[in-house]
Amino acid sequence: MTTFCLQPLPPPIDLETKAILKKLPEAHRHLAELKGIAATIPNESILIQTLALQEAKDSSEIENIVTTHDELFRAQLADESANPAAKEVSQYVEALRVGFTSVRATRLITNNQILQIQATLERNDAGFRKLPGTALRNRATGEVIYTPPQEYAQIIELMGDLESFINDPARLDVDPLIKMALIHYQFESIHPFYDGNGRTGRIINILYLVANDLLNLPVLYLSRFIIQNKPDYYRLLQEVRTRDAWEDWVLFMLEGVAATSRQTISLIGSIRAIMLDYKHRIRSLFPRLYSQDLLNNLFRHPYTKIAILQKDLSVSRITAARYLDQLTAAGFLEKRRFGRSNYYLNQPLVNLFIDLSRMQPAESARQIESVT
Repeated sequence: MTTFCLQPLPPPIDLETKAILKKLPEAHRHLAELKGIAATIPNESILIQTLALQEAKDSSEIENIVTTHDELFRAQLADESANPAAKEVSQYVEALRVGFTSVRATRLITNNQILQIQATLERNDAGFRKLPGTALRNRATGEVIYTPPQEYAQIIELMGDLESFINDPARLDVDPLIKMALIHYQFESIHPFYDGNGRTGRIINILYLVANDLLNLPVLYLSRFIIQNKPDYYRLLQEVRTRDAWEDWVLFMLEGVAATSRQTISLIGSIRAIMLDYKHRIRSLFPRLYSQDLLNNLFRHPYTKIAILQKDLSVSRITAARYLDQLTAAGFLEKRRFGRSNYYLNQPLVNLFIDLSRMQPAESARQIESVT
């Protein structure tokens, strides 16, 4: 059997096939619509916070890091009782923010940024792999599926070439969505870290769209598509290595962009509808209490608490507690006690994410079609 040797990008084949060129407009149309609807939410931190949490939850679940929405939302409020999985998911959110802040400023994705993202994820500075022995195995059988580059010098060379490929348009004159599919394949095939490769690679996908002005915010919910199609995802990655099946891989990624964009458009539309409902009703019932900062707090934090509202609104603790109790009495929030702390839940917002996570792919598609 011939040993596979990973080569620098681009592959020496035609990537603008008839099937790919036919699929591209659909992916771009939905991605552009997502970019537009994201701009209708008045405070960008609401989407960055809430959608990044869902992306983090799903991306981590691919790596068997599983937590509940309840654990995750409490962890975001610095709850000391948060379990290790919830804390790891929170680290993903932090890593995404670190990368987004840097990429939005520079429009570049460099190896230094990638190292910083992975270090934030894993809470270590091990850097690129220096020791041989890494192999990707079938979790069920233990069979080695793929052996990535082993030598440190080769990893450094391939990552240097990938950095150039990401940031130099002259390296390959194709649509950026095709290029994103190639970049994701190459990064996952280099597998440059001891841990955190999958999650880092999925963050790079989002950041590449931002760097190329296809999105203004990191809101493409791509990890859910991978979960829903996990066997195909790993099969198609491997088939690029074994039989140069680039067209199938690119088509899969384009379908992921289109399907995920539609789903996220629906989700943002639902968030916006709940926000408008809360805005009108709170302003009507509590005109002296209402402010845009208050509304932002209730939607940036699906779970909030007195100290968070106190900080966001620059009010006293007594005032923050009174506001939250009034909103609870009027049915806008639900008050729950965990340990020594009171939490105030925006239950309609929480339900959006819980319902989405429970849906199977076909159900999700039907809901999207009914909304759009």
